[in-house]
Amino acid sequence: MVVKKARAIVALDRPDARSALDLVERIGKACDFYKVGNELFTAAGPQIVEALRALGKSVFLDLKLHDIPNTVGQAASRASALGVSLLTVHATGGRAMMEAAVKGAGGKCGILAVTILTSLDTSAVRLAWGRARLDLSREVLRLAGQAANAGAHGVVCSGLEASSVKSDYGDRLKLLIPGIRRPGDSRDDQRRTVTPLEAVRSGASYLVLGRTITADPDPAMAMRYVNKMLAPTR
Repeated sequence: MVVKKARAIVALDRPDARSALDLVERIGKACDFYKVGNELFTAAGPQIVEALRALGKSVFLDLKLHDIPNTVGQAASRASALGVSLLTVHATGGRAMMEAAVKGAGGKCGILAVTILTSLDTSAVRLAWGRARLDLSREVLRLAGQAANAGAHGVVCSGLEASSVKSDYGDRLKLLIPGIRRPGDSRDDQRRTVTPLEAVRSGASYLVLGRTITADPDPAMAMRYVNKMLAPTR
């Protein structure tokens, strides 16, 4: 079996730019792709994206946009202008919203549609959506289909649903899998987690690594360990 190379993204879940950039410096050359989420972007704004780009790093802007199509389209245009490589929107925002994001990105920034958050399990989704019966995997596939029809670059899903999405959509949708944990790590607040190798074997193109790297006493060494796991093998 051939395991293809996937890009590892480290989550900069930090409260300010200084602590985020300190972490980037500690990891060094072991990682060239970083996630900027709502906490850091709210604290540091576009300047943190510019700082990372100045260091030669790729940026995944994980804002999970969910608004009227025009607003999301304009936000995607601004993100693209910043040099962001990937931007998230919620698939539940609907096809028109996702299409607006794709159009706003102008082909320079990949739009990823979030299906169902990995912090949620079936019972939590049933409660949130007011449905007594719900097949979580089918919901992920349904939302992935809407994303594909909207022209999205890919979707965000858990490693548990990734193989099904890959089977149905092949290379039409790139898969980004969050909630990655090294073998033996705590799941923390995630409910649907997989290891890096499990994610890649399921068809992931991108993996987001949070505390499994950032909470390690030596994040550079932890990142190099993951990089070895992700090296293409047969």
